[in-house]
Amino acid sequence: MNQPDIAVEEESNDLPPPTAVGEAEESTRAAGQDGQNEHAQIEGKKRTLKFVLANFPTSLILAYQSFGVVYGDLSTSPLYVYRSIFLGKLQNHQNPETIFGSFSLIFWTLTLIPLLKYVIILLSADDNGEGGTFALYSLLCRHGKFSLLPNQQAADEELSAYKYGPPGQSSSSVSLKRFLEKHKKLRTALLLVVLLGAGMVIGDGVVTPAMSVLSSVSGLKAAHKGLPQGGVRSLSCIILVGLFALQHCGTHKVGFLFAPVVILWLLSIFSIGLYNTIHWNPKVLLALSPHYIIKFFGQTGRDGWIALGGVLLAITGTEAMFADLGHFSACSIRIAFLFLVYPCLVVQYMGQAAFLSKNIQEIPNSFYGSIPDSVFWPVFVIATLASIVGSQAIISATFSIIKQCHALGCFPRVKVVHTSKQIHGQIYIPEINWILMILTLAVALGFEDTAAIGNAYGLAVMSVMFITTFLMALVMVIVWQRSIILAAGFLLFFWFIEASYLVAAFIKVPQGGWVSLVLSFIFMFVMFVWHYGTRRKYNFDLHNKVPLKWILGLGPSLGIVRVPGIGLIYSELATGVPAIFSHFVTNLPAFHKVLVFVCVKSVPVPYVSPEERFLIGRICPRPYRMYRCIVRYGYKDLQGDDGNFENQLIQSIAEFIQMEAVEPQFSSPDSVSYDGRMAVISSRSFQSGSSLVVSETEEFGLSNSIQSSKSLTLQSLRSAYDDENPQIRRRHVRFQIPQSPGMDPSVRDELLELIQAKEAGVAYIMGHSYIKARRSSSFLKKLVIDFGYSFLRKNCRGPAVALHIPHISLIEVGMIYHV
Repeated sequence: MNQPDIAVEEESNDLPPPTAVGEAEESTRAAGQDGQNEHAQIEGKKRTLKFVLANFPTSLILAYQSFGVVYGDLSTSPLYVYRSIFLGKLQNHQNPETIFGSFSLIFWTLTLIPLLKYVIILLSADDNGEGGTFALYSLLCRHGKFSLLPNQQAADEELSAYKYGPPGQSSSSVSLKRFLEKHKKLRTALLLVVLLGAGMVIGDGVVTPAMSVLSSVSGLKAAHKGLPQGGVRSLSCIILVGLFALQHCGTHKVGFLFAPVVILWLLSIFSIGLYNTIHWNPKVLLALSPHYIIKFFGQTGRDGWIALGGVLLAITGTEAMFADLGHFSACSIRIAFLFLVYPCLVVQYMGQAAFLSKNIQEIPNSFYGSIPDSVFWPVFVIATLASIVGSQAIISATFSIIKQCHALGCFPRVKVVHTSKQIHGQIYIPEINWILMILTLAVALGFEDTAAIGNAYGLAVMSVMFITTFLMALVMVIVWQRSIILAAGFLLFFWFIEASYLVAAFIKVPQGGWVSLVLSFIFMFVMFVWHYGTRRKYNFDLHNKVPLKWILGLGPSLGIVRVPGIGLIYSELATGVPAIFSHFVTNLPAFHKVLVFVCVKSVPVPYVSPEERFLIGRICPRPYRMYRCIVRYGYKDLQGDDGNFENQLIQSIAEFIQMEAVEPQFSSPDSVSYDGRMAVISSRSFQSGSSLVVSETEEFGLSNSIQSSKSLTLQSLRSAYDDENPQIRRRHVRFQIPQSPGMDPSVRDELLELIQAKEAGVAYIMGHSYIKARRSSSFLKKLVIDFGYSFLRKNCRGPAVALHIPHISLIEVGMIYHV
């Protein structure tokens, strides 16, 4: 492709210096190219506009749903912001000037962080539609070798979803990437920062429901002064239990159920805010000027700076806009925020400031005191419902972040239920849901005042924002290829704002802020221990692989009897033969005629299309009948039990066998090492031009692998199972070799053996591993591996359950790993 350019350059060296006419021609040519570029840009903008207009109705529906999931928390902040600001150090500064100054702070905080940082900038940094701290980390791992788990392959970079950002690399991007890749401690520190952010989000998922529900129900005390605090707590706990019990319905149903409540709530607080502004003090409009912020700090000094911990409660729930991005779309979230959420919140805070400037004694009950008596009870009911919805945003975000952590090897195996067939990101995790409920009830019952919960709330929220700003600056340089100066400007600008709030929040650690720190560090410790143990186990397998020379020395029979059937040997290794294989060979008297080493791995992309899911290769020469299959999933993919995995695997191997015979890069001599050459087998080829003829019949009973087994024991188990489960209908697939006279005889024989092995039965072979620290290990490592990691492995879902392996077909062989 480069030869014509070289030829042109050689010809140009023989030409005389350009004349004025030549210069004019060159300038005309350049102008023409610029015109073509401008035309291409205009056409690109037209296509983008058409795409946006075509998807606009869908965006409106998603925007409607987002009110019930994303914005409940942010929209209920007016319930407690002014009270949190003035009940601390500012009790001696309660006057109209400081009230106007606090409103100015709230307005500019809402404008700079939720509007500018999140809606305009951060929502553009989605990872193929996914958001959150782990989505940013995933983007970074795809553009640099930052992951500490070395199971990535060059073939992963060819995934269609892998490429993101502009092509090529800037000099600043390359230098920063190489610097981080060179130092393992920096990569470990980057992972710890991400895990801390994820831990803060989970901790926020504990504190938010307690804060929102208690704040709304406290309105009963405003109406009935004699109501005991125990009554408020009991009602709050009942509401919280009901909220968590609804989660199994899924985000889609919850969003449609809750969205009208939030919309009605936003319209209500807008009307009340507008009424209070006009009725009490229209001069509050002047406080939109940042000049009032200067006056605020001039009057309050250090006390005003500490009160920033209350101001930041006005933006709680903002991080859910980014974390819940996978449940909706960036366009829908922007529409909802710009056209309803932002104006309603600004007008409500303005109205409260106008009311309090004339009724300073109502500061402890700022929101409910500002409601006109004629509409108090309707607004109270709507506020209670909205506060319940307010907890939904962070609960959904918690589910999303834990699913991402689990897929990237940073969280123990849990059950993930996808609640929507249309939107893949809408999930429900039962174990996490009930753990959150128990912790939330403990927080609601353990704290006497919502001010202490608010301190914990604000610290968690601002910590997540601080970490997100740092990761976003890295994405700007490494992924977006922007200059380091621009990224540093973004980082310093928002860090200056967020650090002011963060330091103010840290001052309140003794007054309740410690709750967020304790919860986040517990979850961070769990995630890091799991990741560390997983990495040590993987490294053990990597450094103790079975040499191919040893397998070749055993011969095609492997030194044991090869019986009909297919053995699927599960391993986390993407290359090489795991050490546990030699354990199988030396301990089992017979092995299956066809062996497939299966590696189910997650890649740092949200989704892997079915056409790119299977990587197939061969281990050892053809007579050994040993294959490798790598099944790739994104961190948002559903690893479901569709009952079709075995059939897809057989078809993929058959496609590979034919491809190997036709394509020259796969038809090398048997003396060449066969481990490492892989081919992507598209599932589309199963539907057109497949190597095998597929016939399907529906049967009642057990899975195909058990039905076709020749073992008397399995046959008896099958008949017993059929008696107990007579109504289970399953699809039975049979394969046949097509009548093709041009097919190579060796290929036909191999395909025939594959089909016969499938009919004989499929067995799933896994190692039941026990991880132990070496005797020479340090005390800390023994504590982490022998107690922490072992405890997590024993109490999480087993790998066979997580991979949907039929228990009746499973063979487990124990093995001890000394790491």
